[in-house]
Formats: sequence, C-alpha cells, structure tokens
Amino acid sequence: MKKEKVIGFIWQHFLLLLSMFFMTFGVALCVRSNLGSGVISSIPMSFSLAGEAGLAPGWTIGGYTNLMNVILVVAQVIVLRRRFQPIQLFQLLIGFVFGFLLDVNMWITSYFSTYEAIWAQIVAQFLGATILGCAVAVEIRCGSITMPGEGIQVAIARVSGKPFPMVKIMVDTTLVILAVISGFYFFGEWPWTVVGPGTLFAMFYVGYVVKLVNPHLGWFDRLLAYRPGFRRYIYGLARLIYPKKEW
Repeated sequence: MKKEKVIGFIWQHFLLLLSMFFMTFGVALCVRSNLGSGVISSIPMSFSLAGEAGLAPGWTIGGYTNLMNVILVVAQVIVLRRRFQPIQLFQLLIGFVFGFLLDVNMWITSYFSTYEAIWAQIVAQFLGATILGCAVAVEIRCGSITMPGEGIQVAIARVSGKPFPMVKIMVDTTLVILAVISGFYFFGEWPWTVVGPGTLFAMFYVGYVVKLVNPHLGWFDRLLAYRPGFRRYIYGLARLIYPKKEW
C-alpha cells in the first residue's frame, strides 16, 4: 500500500507538471499576441517590460511571476492566520516551477512568429487562451496543491464567506488594475500590450473553456488512476520485439 501511494503521488505530480507546461505555454502565447496578457501574468509582464527599459530590475517575466507568487502565499498567511496549513507552503515550489516553465515557453514561442500582423495576434491570443483553459481544467483534476493565484482566492472566500466566483472576479480585477497602475508609473501611459482587449477576452473565455472541457475529462481521470510500472513496459517491449510464438 505504501509503495502504491508513493507511485500514485509521483504519477499525480508528473501529470500536474505536464499540465503546468501547457498552462504556461498558453500564457506565453497570450503574452506574445501583444493584445494583452492573461490576468495572472499582467503584473509580471509590466515589470518585465520596465526591466527591459531600465526602469526596474531586469528580471524575466518568470522571475517576476515567482516574486508575485511569494507575495500571494504571504498574503494567504496574513489572511488565514492560524487556519493556514503548513502544507500550503508547497505552493511556493509549484509557483517556482510555473515561473520557470513560463520562461521556457516564452523562449519557445519567440520562434513561432513575429506576431506583427493582426491576424497572427488574434490567432495567438485565441489559441493561447484555449490551451490555458484546457490545461487549467486538467490541473484542477490533478487534485494537488493549488497555484498561489488560486490559493489567495480560496483564502479570501473562506474568511469573508463570499462565493468563490465573486472573490475570483474581485482578485482578478485588482491584479489588472495594479498592472495598469504600474504601466502608468513606469511609462506614463496605459500599457496596451499588457492590459488590452486580449486580457478582457481571456478573463471570460478561459473560464468558459474550463466549464466546456470539464465534463469530457473522464479519460484523464482514468489516466490519473493509472499506476505506471517498469516491468509492464519491459514485457510489452519484449512482446513487440520477439514473435508471439515465443510467448
């Protein structure tokens, strides 16, 4: 039983890591569209652009995402106080992996297109938001520790007693407002490439995709319940190599 639990834990978090890769790939495409980044990446993108202009530390968008995730976890500790569970500190590791994968996918998407034509920007935004929504639906099914951005929303909903969807809208709106304020602070104007029509589109469309995809993830539940083992792969490979009569 102990061995099964260990294998299950490793498999669960391998699938979580895979879903996070596609989440950050979707986020990177939204950022590359120049029509506005997703909500969670709006502030990191604003500070990253300021860093490129020499107005802030020259960190990558993933680096600023890591910093924001730390702040969000600290905020959860302040909000929940004694009700904060130490296991939730695991969010810091999940958040760090998310920031690292975001930088990886920003590098990958830099080779896809110049994203200068409006049609390419629209396609990048639509495709990125779609991939992000699908990956979020899968990430939720993994049933592991939540991302810091989701964790602070859960914490506020728990303490305030307000419905989670309402809290999510409030938190997302606050992050977007802060991104706009930072744009005015650094550049003296509205940061349209950070908070633009694509941001508003993603705020509603990603949730719609999650709701649309969620009922069709039975295959992922079966995959999640699967327990990989090396021996079955070895036997399976042997059956492919040697004739059936030898078995």
